Amino acid sequence: MKIIAFNGSPHKDGNTYQALSAVLAEVAKSGIETEIVQVGSATIAGCLGCGGCMNNKNEKCVIATDQVNEWFQLAKEADGFIIGSPVYFAGVAGTMKCFLDRFFYINFANNNLFRHKIGASVVALRRSGGTVTWDELNRFFMSSEMILPTSNYWNIVHGLTSGEIEQDKEGIQVLKILGENIAFATKAIHAAKGTEAPQQEKEFTNFI
Repeated sequence: MKIIAFNGSPHKDGNTYQALSAVLAEVAKSGIETEIVQVGSATIAGCLGCGGCMNNKNEKCVIATDQVNEWFQLAKEADGFIIGSPVYFAGVAGTMKCFLDRFFYINFANNNLFRHKIGASVVALRRSGGTVTWDELNRFFMSSEMILPTSNYWNIVHGLTSGEIEQDKEGIQVLKILGENIAFATKAIHAAKGTEAPQQEKEFTNFI
């Protein structure tokens, strides 16, 4: 069993990374393998809207100048993943948004390979815009029929300088409980292997 975290902050060891690490520390206590992938400091192109991934159906974006295709395969092989982002102007950081748009479009184009995997999001910020950003991240999971473990509050921690989130005692507890619930849900899904899943359906309607 393995859970991956994608760090959408340009700061490799900043508060978003530390928040993801706090969640994964609890996941690892249950014997589940974990890994953090650094996304936010990479150079990632935005989605071209070309439909190439939909036409080719080869589990790849046509843009081959970055690591999005490689990271997609990591997620495909894992039991689930966590996405973390700092808050920029009450929204997801730009590089992370470019990554997620293409990452989930590849998934959509290839028969929803993330379906019934674990998904969770974590947000780190100084002051305001946390719930808006958290909701934005969660929508990627919810459109992919993923399973979202929860905590005892929103998965948001506050801090400006690196390490300052440790002072947000409630936020740290939220991350701890989230990690415990991710581990529980991952093991529960494994225990249910062989149970017949609902048939996948998708009605595609355009509004003009």
